[in-house]
Amino acid sequence: MTAVRLDGVTFIRAGREILHGIDLTVERGEQWALLGSNGAGKSTLLSICSATTFPSRGTARILDSQMGRVDLRELRRSIAVVDARHPLGSNLSVRDIVLTGATSTIERIPRWEPSREEAERAEALMKQLAVGDDPTQRWLTMSQGERGRTLIARALMTEPDLMILDEPSTGLDLAARERMIATIDQLPDTGVTTVMVTHHFEELPVRVSHAALMSAGRLMAAGPVDEVLTDALVSEAYEHPITVERVGGRWTARARLP
Repeated sequence: MTAVRLDGVTFIRAGREILHGIDLTVERGEQWALLGSNGAGKSTLLSICSATTFPSRGTARILDSQMGRVDLRELRRSIAVVDARHPLGSNLSVRDIVLTGATSTIERIPRWEPSREEAERAEALMKQLAVGDDPTQRWLTMSQGERGRTLIARALMTEPDLMILDEPSTGLDLAARERMIATIDQLPDTGVTTVMVTHHFEELPVRVSHAALMSAGRLMAAGPVDEVLTDALVSEAYEHPITVERVGGRWTARARLP
């Protein structure tokens, strides 16, 4: 079963070609990292993988459904998106934010009440992901790390088949980043397929299985993480001599000294 299959995907915005003929296959159960410099096209590719943006040319099949030939509302119920820039307008509690995952809405629907099963699942996810000690804590008083873990719990409410994570560790201090990475490392246990964008190799979870490198709207390399995150391929993608290392399952990257 395939989670994402892109064949010759090109995306054009305002007359400018952002993505150039992308071919990418993500099988179900895999955990992908998408890396590349600013402006490489990562966010645009991620929006196609989440069935949010249509390609200008080429074919995008998400969860075995071809975009343009499927009810997107139905497809998106099986896709969860975790974005550190979550556009919440009201000061909801942790519990209410997690429960909005059941309705696939940003805000709590007026007069809507969760079923017993939904309430129990929300409680279980908050406990599993260590989403604060107080489920009544409000969004505006949460740290960035608490917000991130809350949004992952929210995303898991519908038991999605595919989860898209857009820079989930943005703005986190060292300890909060490590807690976030530990949370993401639990996701394979749920059976969900993940595609994560990050700028920093240090933010890659131990259990990441595959990686894709992008540069200037092109896919430079994609495949098993150990085959893609090599000195040669990373240096080519970033147009800079880089040394990549993996120690204890965690990755680092630094400029190669002369």
